[in-house]
Amino acid sequence: MIIDDTTLRDGEQTPGVAFTKKEKMTIAKHLDAIGVQEIEAGIPVMGIAESRMFESIMDMGLSARIIAWNRALIGDVQASVSAGAKAIEISLPMSDVQIYTKLGKTRQWVLDQVKSVLDFCSNHNLYVSVGGEDASRADFDFLSEYVKTITEHGADRFRFCDTVGILDPFKTYELTKKIREITDIDIEVHTHNDFGMATANAMAAIRAGATHVNTTVIGLGERAGNAPLEEVIMASSHVYGKSDTYDTKNMRSLSEYVAKASGRKLDPQKPVIGEFMFTHESGIHTDGVIKNPKNYEPFDPEELNMKRNLVFGNQSGIAVLKHILESEGFVLEDYQLKGLLIEAKKLARKRKSILSKKQMMGLYSKFMNLPA
Repeated sequence: MIIDDTTLRDGEQTPGVAFTKKEKMTIAKHLDAIGVQEIEAGIPVMGIAESRMFESIMDMGLSARIIAWNRALIGDVQASVSAGAKAIEISLPMSDVQIYTKLGKTRQWVLDQVKSVLDFCSNHNLYVSVGGEDASRADFDFLSEYVKTITEHGADRFRFCDTVGILDPFKTYELTKKIREITDIDIEVHTHNDFGMATANAMAAIRAGATHVNTTVIGLGERAGNAPLEEVIMASSHVYGKSDTYDTKNMRSLSEYVAKASGRKLDPQKPVIGEFMFTHESGIHTDGVIKNPKNYEPFDPEELNMKRNLVFGNQSGIAVLKHILESEGFVLEDYQLKGLLIEAKKLARKRKSILSKKQMMGLYSKFMNLPA
């Protein structure tokens, strides 16, 4: 599985997101350190500032391949070449609704256009990925003709885009399998999360023979976003058992950085990197985790440089109460624990929240009639 992360392109298309030059370079540096093999770094034709930003990332000497995104227009490609691009993505719509109502063109125009741009690219020694925007809603016979055409005209890979996130993992697998049967070039999958299936669809495509997958940090992107980098990497390792070589230790810190740079907050229940992933409150779960974390954790938080947190709340039991007190050096008899448990649960219900360690110690002092 090769990851082509598009945080700096599709991620920045999230409404209200605008990364500074320093932020873009920092994100690129950390993506490279994690082991992401490709970074889609921007759209040079957008203007001088974007072009110079792309040049700056190219000059960083990263191990990752740096890719410039383009419409399938020769002028766009020329702008990318001028910015120093060695690898590009060109994109054309494939669904009839986009061809006829967005472009005002025909299927034949799309085929003729992609051929002319690919022929231009062949004269500039470029690595070329050809995107099929909205391919998931395209007529498959036309999709097949498009893929065969780009294969014949020197494309290095085809990007299969589920632009409005309407696929499920079963259909994604089926379509990717069919595309794999008509071409030997690499297949990249670009999934959107409109129905909450971006990661599942990305993994289904990989299982069906796709070689590349698009991601964004924390799932940034248009509307509901793209497949989150952290989910794809950890699912590959722990759901599919792949021995990928990504360095996951800094994924949580990168996610926090991108969240801050994009003006977003990380939901505590966000898959993989949310703080509640390793926060346990309920009596059954905390008791199980104390005995063996594998009882209720899909992977070790150390993989993400995160920590386990056992907290007390309305659903907690004696096991976690005893654990919290003992971690502070206090040992109580069973009858004392039972009494304190009743008071602690009352307070948690009243506050509608978990109790902080300070609150727990205050309750303990009050219960034991200790001086404040």
